[in-house]
Parts: sequence; C-alpha cells; structure tokens
Amino acid sequence: MRRILTEAEIETRISELAQQINADYAGKSLTVVGVMVGCIHFLSDLLRRLNVPTRVEVIFASSYRGSATSPDRLEIRTAREFDLHDQHVLLVDDIFDTGQTLQGLSDSFAGQSPASLRAAVLLWKQGREKVALQPDYHGFKIPNEFVVGYGLDFDGRYRELPYVAVLEAHEQGA
Repeated sequence: MRRILTEAEIETRISELAQQINADYAGKSLTVVGVMVGCIHFLSDLLRRLNVPTRVEVIFASSYRGSATSPDRLEIRTAREFDLHDQHVLLVDDIFDTGQTLQGLSDSFAGQSPASLRAAVLLWKQGREKVALQPDYHGFKIPNEFVVGYGLDFDGRYRELPYVAVLEAHEQGA
C-alpha cells in the first residue's frame, strides 16, 4: 500500500476542521449524524475537538458492498429513529466520492425540516462527483484512487490503520 496521508496530517487537519465548525456553530447546539461504519475514526476524533453542545446520532448508509471498489445502489438504515426538526445538523462521512450518499442523506434529512444542514467529510475524491451538492467541510482532496485506512475498508479489512493509503489492484485479492 502507498500511504497518502499520515496519522499526523490527519490529526492536524481534523483539529483545523473542528476549529472552523466550533466558530460556525458558536452559541448553537449541534446534532452530529455519523455515517457508519467508515466515519468512525473521523467522527470520534472530530467530536473530541468540538466545544459546542453536541448530540450524536448514527446512520448506516452504504453503496459499496463486499469487495466492490465502485459504488452501487445506496442503502440507508438507522439504529433508531431520531428527530432533526429545528436542529442544526452536521452530517459526518468518511469520503465524498460520487456524492450520491451525501445527496441521498441530505434529501432524506431535509424532509425533517432541520434548522440547518451541513456536511463534513474527511476525504473528497476528485473527478468522481455525480451530483451538484458539495460538502461544506472537507479534510483532504485526494486523487481518484481506491483508499483504505482510518475507517475506510476493503471487504471489511484495513479500517484499523491510523493512516490513509491507496490499495493497489494486486492487494485487493489478498
């Protein structure tokens, strides 16, 4: 694997994002909705740096299944029902690839009439966008390559890596 983001780079950028989010939501309460499972590292590291009153919810959304390296139909599941009406909502996801997950979730959440709805992603894969919607906050823009680590996986593997790396084609069969 070829590392493209180190643990230190990720940590520094998340601190910068948290500062921006703290400033944007100063004096407000925030509902953070994490898109599981890929965002787990990003979500937990970001939450520890927020200093605004925060409620946390999770949703399961996936367009990649098994060993797929390209997206399929979006599936959305919730662990429990939660109300976003009149809430300031920050949707947190690991990666903005085609944008279809972010668009689908934003459309779904908009139906609950939140006070505001923004999105934060750790990674923004360049050149793959299929929607006009863009994340409000992003950690890093990356090339159009399949990446793993820091919560991102290939067939359930590599989520535990503290860095982000490109998974080469020959490593996808390992």
